[in-house]
Amino acid sequence: MDAESFKKEFLPYHRKLYCIAYRLLENAADAEYLVQEAYLKLWDKREGLAIISNPEAFSVTLVKNMCFDLLRSGKYTLSRQSVAEVHNMSQADNFEVRDEVQQVRHIIAHLPVQQQKIVTLRDVKGCSYEEIEQVTGLNATNVRVLLSRARKKIREEFNKWSNYESRGN
Repeated sequence: MDAESFKKEFLPYHRKLYCIAYRLLENAADAEYLVQEAYLKLWDKREGLAIISNPEAFSVTLVKNMCFDLLRSGKYTLSRQSVAEVHNMSQADNFEVRDEVQQVRHIIAHLPVQQQKIVTLRDVKGCSYEEIEQVTGLNATNVRVLLSRARKKIREEFNKWSNYESRGN
């Protein structure tokens, strides 16, 4: 495959690949770097790419797997700030709702690291259980148990906080 064919075949997916990487890594610079690394991998294997029937699906799978590998390596930690950004209610006029959101973020930040990661991946980012299994290396049962425990803890701590708040008013 020559450079022109490669560009026509794979570059149109750049934005989609970047969005996937950004969703998983929660960092624009890291997402862009990872997508560039994916293009380098594709270029290095360009001679074998002619047999791929769906270049888009192949590229998406490559980027997802590279993200999962990076997340699984333990050298990369998800940004806590991105959880705040996802739950940011700064445009809300209701101060009570903003306080509640802030409290939930605080509770999540104090969960065990594995539970934080699973809650963030599942409930904030919307990852599937299979994707969470790939990132964490845990089996489906463990993921579901940890997610259930995390949600239960969040619910209990939030109820304690809200009951305390209602008594204080």
